[in-house]
Amino acid sequence: MRSLKTFAMAAALGGVAVPALAEEVNVYSYRQPELIKPLTDAFTEETGIKVNVAYLKKGMVERLVAEGDRSPADLVLTVDISRLNAVVDAGVTQPVVSDVIAANVPEAYRDPEGHWFGLTTRARIIYASKDRVADGEVTTYEDLADPKWEGRICTRSGTHAYNVALTSAVIEHHGAEGAKTWLEGVKSNLARKPQGNDRAQVKAIWAGECDIAVGNTYYMGKMLKDKEQQAWADSVNIVFPTFEGAGTHVNISGIALTKAAPNKDNALKMMEFLTGSKAQEVYASANFEYPIAPNMEADPLVQSWGEFTPDDVNLMTLAGHRSEALKLIEEVDFDG
Repeated sequence: MRSLKTFAMAAALGGVAVPALAEEVNVYSYRQPELIKPLTDAFTEETGIKVNVAYLKKGMVERLVAEGDRSPADLVLTVDISRLNAVVDAGVTQPVVSDVIAANVPEAYRDPEGHWFGLTTRARIIYASKDRVADGEVTTYEDLADPKWEGRICTRSGTHAYNVALTSAVIEHHGAEGAKTWLEGVKSNLARKPQGNDRAQVKAIWAGECDIAVGNTYYMGKMLKDKEQQAWADSVNIVFPTFEGAGTHVNISGIALTKAAPNKDNALKMMEFLTGSKAQEVYASANFEYPIAPNMEADPLVQSWGEFTPDDVNLMTLAGHRSEALKLIEEVDFDG
């Protein structure tokens, strides 16, 4: 296949080795290798199709545009609705029609034109110190801007996709001016300059640097399974905040078929596999994410954190607010 040599060269830039197999599928991914490998291994075991993954940290859209029809990539695997939407807007995807995927992915979590499909959901929650934050002391996203939290909040960069999506949700609920005021309030409550990833914020709570932090649900499961990080996780409670009069902010991981897709048939098989019950069970048990397929349950550990009502804001609406959200985050110099 023409894709193999090209992908071997492209993947080498991403630090992956590609064995010469006849049946393959090539993936560009923003997801971490440890989150993807259990899924690719399961797919290969079931189908015999080798999965070559180039793990990228940035520039996926630009890379696909530059490669054009010569791109070796068959699939894009990423997180956050705005990133999925950006790939579609760049014109480097193609629509997929599959009865299997349509049955597996609820309408709310797939592109109306079939260009992307959700695989999992996660909630953007609050990690609260067990020792220094009382039950019920923080219940909404709006609470994060309350002056009572001055010097008590930790977070990763405001420009990270997870926080941009949350800010987009604030815009949807409170308008641009309300979101700007909220960002200014949260910034004034920070205990330190935004830094690190979501786990680093929980470590900071454990170390006494702050009392609450914003993060994704699945990181709690990952920390509890890591001997070094278990103490961090044990130091906090999970709070499912809501927007006033609405629900808890959720986002997705998802997949899209590239326009070039040299191994289109294999790519479709992988898309159908990832939305099916076997892969969804892997997502639930290995990655501690919420399965998207109907009638699939979260891992018992995840269920033990409690139930929540997802915000009913359309994900495409949030994607539409991304540019404005970034502009506001930069205007208030959130990371400064």
